[in-house]
Amino acid sequence: MNKSGLVDAVASQLEISKADAGKAIEAVIESIANGLKEEEKVAISGFGTFTRKKRNARVGMNPATKEPIQIAESTTCSFKPSQQLKEELHKQLGEMLNA
Repeated sequence: MNKSGLVDAVASQLEISKADAGKAIEAVIESIANGLKEEEKVAISGFGTFTRKKRNARVGMNPATKEPIQIAESTTCSFKPSQQLKEELHKQLGEMLNA
């Protein structure tokens, strides 16, 4: 599912316009991004935790020339699903395999 699919699903489930659903999703995404900027993690109960992580500088390799290159320090984020989400996905996968 991409962003427009998510907007469609939210609009349908809440019986609101796609424009309003789009604004709501934008607000959620912006809030998560701002939360990661201000703090190191954003936890959403029953869904999971977004965490800001620092990658140290390191030496890599240019795959075309096999020359070593310096990769700069960077910041990224990761997502760890909640136990509830994992169990729900596992249950759905089991149902799909048994169908």
